[in-house]
Amino acid sequence: MAIRPSARWRARADEEATELAAGTRAPSDAFLSELFPESLLAATDAALHEFELDVEALRDQDDEKAFEAIKRVILVLNGINEDHDGAGYETQEREELCLYIDHALAEHGIDVPALVARRGISRTEITDDWRDW
Repeated sequence: MAIRPSARWRARADEEATELAAGTRAPSDAFLSELFPESLLAATDAALHEFELDVEALRDQDDEKAFEAIKRVILVLNGINEDHDGAGYETQEREELCLYIDHALAEHGIDVPALVARRGISRTEITDDWRDW
């Protein structure tokens, strides 16, 4: 099962906090708690959980249902990003989120290459119609 990016971000921030507490990381080298505030992690995790529930029900649905699920999660993620001054998701996080969406679809039985081919787009464009970040 694909690991939610928010879980990886939380683990990195927790590791940094542990290193700070142990004195093995200088405070001047610590930035993950600012990059990944709890509000961003919790909201992103909840959005991805809802997306997982949506795609779990898609196995025999048409393409439009799949794209509706993608649109829903992207619009929620757009709102989360805006709630964090438009800087919630930087380049690496954007790539991780898009890859997660692709993997979650595939893990739930969606033939992603066929899905995007029928829409005339590439896999990397699957979120582009709605994504602001």
